[in-house]
Amino acid sequence: MSAVLTVPAFWPRALAPDVLASVQTPTPYLITDLSTVADRYHRFCAALPGIRPHYAMKCNSSPEILRTLADAGAGFEVASLGELKMLQYIGVDPADVLYSNPIKPPSHVAAAHAAGLWRFSFDSPGELDKIAEHAPGSAVYLRLRVDDSNSMFPLSRKFGATEPEAADLLRRARKLGLRPYGLTFHVGSQSAVVSAWRGAVAAAGRIMAEADVTLTMLNIGGGFPSRYVADVPEIEEIGAAVMPAIDELLPYRPSLLTAEPGRHLVAESGVLVATVLGRETRDDENWIYLDVGAFNGMMETLQTGNTWEYPLWTSRSDHGLASFEKFTVTGPSCDSSDTMFYGVDLPSTIAPGDRVYIGSAGAYTLSYASGFNGFPPPTPVFVDHAGPA
Repeated sequence: MSAVLTVPAFWPRALAPDVLASVQTPTPYLITDLSTVADRYHRFCAALPGIRPHYAMKCNSSPEILRTLADAGAGFEVASLGELKMLQYIGVDPADVLYSNPIKPPSHVAAAHAAGLWRFSFDSPGELDKIAEHAPGSAVYLRLRVDDSNSMFPLSRKFGATEPEAADLLRRARKLGLRPYGLTFHVGSQSAVVSAWRGAVAAAGRIMAEADVTLTMLNIGGGFPSRYVADVPEIEEIGAAVMPAIDELLPYRPSLLTAEPGRHLVAESGVLVATVLGRETRDDENWIYLDVGAFNGMMETLQTGNTWEYPLWTSRSDHGLASFEKFTVTGPSCDSSDTMFYGVDLPSTIAPGDRVYIGSAGAYTLSYASGFNGFPPPTPVFVDHAGPA
């Protein structure tokens, strides 16, 4: 694979390499343009009118991002009590939050319910029993298993009830004194095919037609992709598939339509900035060592077997002019698996002290980052077009 040789058009102008050259923060740091986050939110709403985004905060729970989205009108989706507490800290009402983790600790269910959260997902009889005990009378929405084979991170093995199970689970919820409220699904993180949403909406429609209860909510989940290097469907393309599917494939239109975008709203807003610690040649292979690695920011490179391409640029004044060579790009730790990229094109002149800019790094970098081997996570830095946020 090779990195792009020009800064991509989707790289925020506020984070262009010539701008980053003036940032004084020590590396590694993740710099995020909050205006890009707000712009992505509004574009999402325009492409899927009537579908309210509930941000999946697991991909980046920085308070600055949460406040930006709250101010724009977003709802939120949580997977734990800890995430709910983060939202409460910035003033988000728990009643406006969805708890979409299908399997939850009982203590989290009870505490979330006590705080005023009233909508919980489930995908099994055991989870219904848990919710009925610890959050009696709550509204529940069923997580469906759908085709996620065209996504970077499939989720269907871990979560989701099958279509034949759905109607009985909704009836069981009612018998337990819970309110059968809706359906949700997830077509897999970084989904690359717009037809995935249409197929999932069709499955939801079949269940709605079979169930002997009128459901209030359809939640079309997450999976909306962001641009890295490979082309992905634009949100307008996805909207052009989803909106007709809702009209054509559902027996009735639920009064509440929601979605749970995460990566789509924040990935392209962030650039991870690292410094070259060393350059070596080993068995005719060029290596550069950065002060950020898989364990303190770039874990998704390992999760994908080092196949995920990120847009890369450097601080070299001759970047784009010098010849390029293939490099293996690795992290600072003593772990040999702490290697992010193989065979990427970088300037042949790159040297220790130069900086490498990793684009589209706003999602799952800070969330996954650890202090493994004593190397710190990236420092968060925020701008809002005109200057520091």
